Amino acid sequence: MSPTHRKRALILLGMTTVAFTVILELIDPSHVSHGPTILAFEFAGSQSHAAQVMAEWGAKGRSAAHLSLLLDYGYMLSYGPFFALAGFTVRDTARARGWSRLAAVGVIVPFFALAAAAFDATENIALLLTLAGNGGSFAPPFAAVCSATKFTLISIAILYTLSGLALRLRAHLLQPKLTEGI
Repeated sequence: MSPTHRKRALILLGMTTVAFTVILELIDPSHVSHGPTILAFEFAGSQSHAAQVMAEWGAKGRSAAHLSLLLDYGYMLSYGPFFALAGFTVRDTARARGWSRLAAVGVIVPFFALAAAAFDATENIALLLTLAGNGGSFAPPFAAVCSATKFTLISIAILYTLSGLALRLRAHLLQPKLTEGI
């Protein structure tokens, strides 16, 4: 991918990720029901705790949770590729600047963002089954494991991207100014 196409893709995916973040926050079941957040449902961990969260939500909260889980698939299609592409950009910059450790880690870490989105999708299937009353005792703890894995992977991908940005900013600030002495 050319640098111009990469930059455009990052801008588009970044804007889409921010838009989904805002939308998902606005429709969180806690705003409708004044009960638990969708995050509490993701980490319920057991059939009884998931049932308690759903009961606290009531019908409107469960409806909001259903919508949130469906829209989350669009979010996955934005944040996963965004942080993967950002990670590939960091990796390529690290290679070009001779930052060997950052470049070496960049062989695998950008893929963590895509894996996080895959765990998120799997988690949502379990949560949708739970919302529909078909998750049994398996879906809530399975969703919690997927959620924990998702957050771990995406956190690593984000930290990698931020580390690359920080190094690039540091290099830019330490670079001698061409206009000095003119």
